[in-house]
Amino acid sequence: MEYKVLCEYYEKLEKESSKIEKTKILAKLFSQCSAEDLERVVFLVQGIVYPKYTQLELGIATQLMIRAMSKAYGLSEEKIEEEFAKLGDLGLVAEKLSKNKKQATLFKKSLMVEKVFEELRKLPLLSGEGSQEKKIMTIYHLLLIAEPKEAKYLVRTILGELRIGVAEGLIRDAIVEAFLPSKEEAAEAVDYAWSILSDFSLVAKIAKEKGIEGLKSVKIEIGRPIQVMLGEKAESIEEVVKEYGEVAAEWKYDGMRTIIMKKADKIWLFTRRQEDVTKQFPDLVELCKKGIKVDECVIEGETIAVDPKTNTPMAFQVLSQRIHRKYDIEKMVEKIPVQIHLFDIIYLNGEMLISKPLIERRKILESAIEVIPGKFELAKQLITKDVKKIEEFYNEALNAKQEGLMLKVLNSPYRFGRHVGGWYKIKPTMENLDLVIVGATWGEGARANWLTSFELAVRDPDTGNFLRCGMMSTGLTEEEYEMMTELLKPLIIQEKGKEVKVRPKIVVEVKYQEIQKSPNYESGYALRFPAFVRLREDKGPEDVDTINRLIELYKSQGKAG
Repeated sequence: MEYKVLCEYYEKLEKESSKIEKTKILAKLFSQCSAEDLERVVFLVQGIVYPKYTQLELGIATQLMIRAMSKAYGLSEEKIEEEFAKLGDLGLVAEKLSKNKKQATLFKKSLMVEKVFEELRKLPLLSGEGSQEKKIMTIYHLLLIAEPKEAKYLVRTILGELRIGVAEGLIRDAIVEAFLPSKEEAAEAVDYAWSILSDFSLVAKIAKEKGIEGLKSVKIEIGRPIQVMLGEKAESIEEVVKEYGEVAAEWKYDGMRTIIMKKADKIWLFTRRQEDVTKQFPDLVELCKKGIKVDECVIEGETIAVDPKTNTPMAFQVLSQRIHRKYDIEKMVEKIPVQIHLFDIIYLNGEMLISKPLIERRKILESAIEVIPGKFELAKQLITKDVKKIEEFYNEALNAKQEGLMLKVLNSPYRFGRHVGGWYKIKPTMENLDLVIVGATWGEGARANWLTSFELAVRDPDTGNFLRCGMMSTGLTEEEYEMMTELLKPLIIQEKGKEVKVRPKIVVEVKYQEIQKSPNYESGYALRFPAFVRLREDKGPEDVDTINRLIELYKSQGKAG
C-alpha cells in the first residue's frame, strides 16, 4: 500500500468526530490491506510501530525533529522554530515546507507503508554514541521523498502526536466490521484475543485469516504479557454482599500488581502495565523458582516493599524506586526487600483456567505453590457473608498499612479488562482520581527552573483523546516538584512563554474539594482545588479515569443538571 493512501485515511479520521463513521472508515482501510500491510497499518493508526508492552516508543524530542526538518528542507533551525511558533504543529510546518522544497529526483518513487514502517522501527533501537545523528538521518531520508500530506503525518507519528482519534475500542470495532459476522459474538472474540496477545495487529491478522474460531482458540503464550482483570469501585461492603451473598474478601495490598509466568526453570515478571520487570527483581525471581511447584503457569500476586529492619510493609512509592531501576539492582534488593501475596492462577501446564470459578482457581493456586513465610505467601482471604466480619477484616488491612479490600464473587470466572464485574474494590478514599498530565507552567523566582502547575486530563474511552479537567499546583514537596520536572521535560512537545504542552504519559493520583461544570476545559468539568496525592508509576495514560467516571462523581455530589 502507498503511504499516501494511508494518509488520506488519516485525514478522513481526523475530520470525523462520529465514532460510528470513524469505525466505518477504519474498517474500509483494514479490509483493503494485504495480510502483511494489515499488521503495519493497525500499528500505524495507533501512532506506534511496536506493541505497547515492549516499551519501545518513537517519541522523538521536538528539537531533534527540528534538526531533521532543517536538514531535509534546507532551512535554519531558527526558521523552522519561527514556523512552529506560528502554526503550533510541526506536522503542519512539514506540510508547508514540503510544498516549497525542490524536487529531489525527476522520477521519485512513491513512499510505501512497508518502507515507512520499517524505517520508523529503527528509531527506538538506535542508542549510544552517534545515535542522535542516525535518527536524524533516518527521518531526513523519509522527509526527503515524502509528499506534503505524507510529511505532515510522518512528523506527527514520529513525535507521538498523530491526533486522529483512534482508540483501542475503535480498532476492535473496525476489525469486527471489516472481517467478522455476528457482531456481538465477534466483539467478544476480538476482546478475548486482544486480552491475551496484547497486540491488535496480530488480532486483526487472525480475524482476517481464521475468523471468530481462530480468535477464540488463542491461548496464553508464556513470556508475552496479558491484560489483567481489574476490579470495579464499590460504594460499600453492604452493597456487594447484598447482591452476591457470600464473597471472598481479600486484602488489597499497596504494591505492584505482578504477573508471574513460569516455564521450566525460566521466570518472567510483568506489571499490570505489561512492563517486563524481571531484571529489576532478581530476588522475586528466586522466590518464584523456590515457591512454584508446577512446570508451567501464569500466577498473579501483589508485590510489596518491606522495611528491612522491622519487616513491616512500606508504601508503593518506596517500591516504585525499584520498578524502573536499570543499575545498582543488587543494592536496591538489600535496601528495599520485597514480599509477594498471590491471589490467582489463570494458566497451568497448557490449560487455560479462566473459565473456572474463583474459588476453584484459589484451590489450584494453593496446590501449585509452596508458601515461604514472610516472603512468598497467599493473599489474606476471608470467605463470608457477614458484613461485620468483613468490616473487621477491612480495618485489619488498613491498620496493616494496606489499601483496603477486594471483594470477589466466588463463582466468577477470570475476565480480562475493566468493568467486567466479579471483583470489587473497597477503599477509604473513593473520590480520588487518577489523571494524566497534558501541560504545565514554569514557576517564578526560586522555582523558575521547575514546572509548578500541571494541567490534568481524563480519558475519552471512545476516541482515546485526553480531556482537560483542572490545574494542579498544590500537594507537592520541593523534591516532588523537582522530580515531576525531570519526568516531564523530555515529554515537552510545545512551549509558549511559560506554558508547555507535554506528551500524555505521567499519571498522578489527585484529591480535590469538588467537581464543577466548566466551559474552560474540553471535559466540560473542573476539579476545585485539586492536590497531588502521589505519582502512579504503576499506571499508564490508558489507565486514567474516564470522562464517564468524572460525570458519575459530579452527579453523586447532588449537582446534576
